[in-house]
Amino acid sequence: MIDTRPDPLVKAEWPLHTERLVIRRMDLDDIEPTWAFRSLPEVSEWVTSAFADIDAYRRIFERPDVLEPALVIERDGVIVGDLMLRITDPWAQTEVREQASGTQAELGWTIAPDHQGNGYATEAVRAVLDVCFGPLGLRRVVAECFADNVASWKLMERLGMRRESHTVKDSLHRTRGWLDGLSYAILAEEWATLR
Repeated sequence: MIDTRPDPLVKAEWPLHTERLVIRRMDLDDIEPTWAFRSLPEVSEWVTSAFADIDAYRRIFERPDVLEPALVIERDGVIVGDLMLRITDPWAQTEVREQASGTQAELGWTIAPDHQGNGYATEAVRAVLDVCFGPLGLRRVVAECFADNVASWKLMERLGMRRESHTVKDSLHRTRGWLDGLSYAILAEEWATLR
């Protein structure tokens, strides 16, 4: 089911500027530049969907529900990675569900291999967490990965996210079979102590 609520990311001012990066909303012109690195085997190894060709990739990113939470990371006008910032509803009992609506976000990221190892992911995710707990007024941010995706969970820990679960062989990888999964989270009050 497609979410028909208003775009929650409009509460923040885009683009974001960090010391070295610009983080902005993805648009249709970014499909080819992001495909250039997302189609590489070392990147598609860990992303949710590996697309057979750019046309399949384009069809997905042309959907508003996919494009809306997508962000790109630029360094000197070159796209070096992307982020997904999806506002979600945490579980809540029926009587208080409305109070919980839209108070949590899920984050995901990809950095082009040529630009890995420069701290861009850390810098970009830190800036997005500032937006989550600032203008967006969220109370919690979560991120998940395969346990074998060491670079991803090390980034989460570097940013002060807490490992909340390590599940055993619960995540099916397209070529590696059943793998362990990791879930991390951070609360607004925890982020405030780290800033």
